[in-house]
Amino acid sequence: MTHGIHHVTAIAGPASRNVGFYTRTLGLRLVKRTVNFDDPGTWHLYYGDETGSAGTILTFFPWEHVAPGRLGVGETQETVFRVPEGSIGFWTHRFIAHGVAHEALEKRFGETVLTFRDPDGMRLALIAVPGIESESGWSAGDVPAEHAIRGFHSVSLLVEDREPTGAVLTDVLGFRQIGEEGTTTRFRTEQGGIGGTVDIRAVGGFLKPRPGGGSVHHVAFRAADDAAQAAMVRRLAENHRIGTTEQKDRNYFRSVYFREPGHVLFEIATDSPGFAVDEPVATLGTALKLPGGLELQRSRIEAVLPDLGDTGLAA
Repeated sequence: MTHGIHHVTAIAGPASRNVGFYTRTLGLRLVKRTVNFDDPGTWHLYYGDETGSAGTILTFFPWEHVAPGRLGVGETQETVFRVPEGSIGFWTHRFIAHGVAHEALEKRFGETVLTFRDPDGMRLALIAVPGIESESGWSAGDVPAEHAIRGFHSVSLLVEDREPTGAVLTDVLGFRQIGEEGTTTRFRTEQGGIGGTVDIRAVGGFLKPRPGGGSVHHVAFRAADDAAQAAMVRRLAENHRIGTTEQKDRNYFRSVYFREPGHVLFEIATDSPGFAVDEPVATLGTALKLPGGLELQRSRIEAVLPDLGDTGLAA
């Protein structure tokens, strides 16, 4: 059975700044440039590894003049990437050189963590993971492949009560509780690895979140296929009395959405068909891709989408 984080979707400010930070500073690949299907005048940008593998995909809705978000209870607090254990020094020096806001190294559950913010204030971190040096890393710039990000490690969720959220993680989404540290409870899939960890931080008295620049919109979890997704939907309804949306075709995966008991927006996304369904792997992210229903509006959409700046890719 396939479990873990599929992707994380967040809100950003200017698209060109977003592209510059994630492709040049962090060295991720822009694997798809499309639009928000519900707001076609807005980009939907996907970053990940070479092919946009499940568990590596960070996506953004960038709005040029978005107001800053405010973190609150019922929201994803932090999105964490994996890097090889010997690369944490490289990234510390890189953040200093590039003026990236970051904190001193710390330890969590025995792992070395480097926390930082993107230009919109999104809370991010790198975790030094031993034994992943042999995993392939994308490199198309000045982040050498040996230091490249290797997909997600985890997300942390800020909720008032960990138990109901933990029950959904363990009963429906394929995680199990493996440890506690302070107010944080760690959950991990059986296979672990890329996207295999979720931390729940239980807090009381926090304000509700205000979505905006730097906020995570939702976290998507993996389903191998439609049948696996349907089984998870049934389990949510039967065991937790939680309903989902109808399935939505996102071209690169098929999705259902629901609010988990702590009010964080979750998605269950299929692994297939993937990002190479409408362009070859070699040229992923180089052209605007639209769903069939919007293709007739291409010229109007292209006229209103903000310039992405120098992406280093052919348009």
